[in-house]
Amino acid sequence: MVPVPGSLSSAELSCFTCSPTDLSELLKKGTKESHDRATNTQFVKDFLKGRIKKEVFKLATVALYFTYSALEEEMDHNKDNPVFAPLYFPLELHRREALVKDMEYFYGEDWKEKIQCSEATQQYVDRIRHVGQHEPELLVAHAYTRYMGDLSGGQVLKKVAQRALKLPPTEEGIQFYMFENISNAQQFKQLYRARMNALDLDKNTKERIVEEANRAFKLNMQVFDELEKTGLSLADEAQDGGVPVHDGKGDIRKCPFYADKLGGTAGAGCPYHTAMSLAKQPLVQLILAAWVALAAGAAAWYVM
Repeated sequence: MVPVPGSLSSAELSCFTCSPTDLSELLKKGTKESHDRATNTQFVKDFLKGRIKKEVFKLATVALYFTYSALEEEMDHNKDNPVFAPLYFPLELHRREALVKDMEYFYGEDWKEKIQCSEATQQYVDRIRHVGQHEPELLVAHAYTRYMGDLSGGQVLKKVAQRALKLPPTEEGIQFYMFENISNAQQFKQLYRARMNALDLDKNTKERIVEEANRAFKLNMQVFDELEKTGLSLADEAQDGGVPVHDGKGDIRKCPFYADKLGGTAGAGCPYHTAMSLAKQPLVQLILAAWVALAAGAAAWYVM
């Protein structure tokens, strides 16, 4: 639980400020463009709107499993290396065990025989392996962008996935997002940034870490694009009654809520048309715009 041995005190955390040359500030400024591109990928935008197919979510979880397995193995190998040791929080942060639980929920006890590492994910894994074995100081970039995102926007995505996929309220399938050993996420993130800023790094190394963080963004976006293409190749999933909801395109007679079947006026009972009518109301548009802006802002860190 936070605080951990050797951590900053609450008083130190509350008055913690950064200078422009601190690594956390350099990362924030130096990755802004990559960050903006990542938040605007179609996969992320659809996810935030709850348009995520269960099979795609399962594949995204598989990608996370391979990514975090590689990252945490390399962090374990470098836990005593001074260029990374202060950022080693296995009890608080490591995600592999949680992802194993999610794999068991989605694929069963023999999940290892049912999954494989995708091409884009393998490229991500290969880079992490290279960094851990040959440039361990760059592990900071991968650990920072991933875990800080999980503690921020990842919590928004957890709620979206649980609602959109009708996952159990007992949180099966979303264990990845549960940080049981962190009682205060905001305070922990402050601690993590403070530890990172205290690393003994020269200017050149900091610049390389920022460059590596941008590379991590690119690798992550390639995974997003791969998942998006997979989603497009899958048939639309059924909604509540086992039938797809009409999307407002094509022959309305194919809509399961077609008026002739309901004995009403054309389109009167179709949830799509009802939703579209509501969406045209100014107040509803204002509420929707505010919600999307809030969700996107909260999820910003996750897409690292």
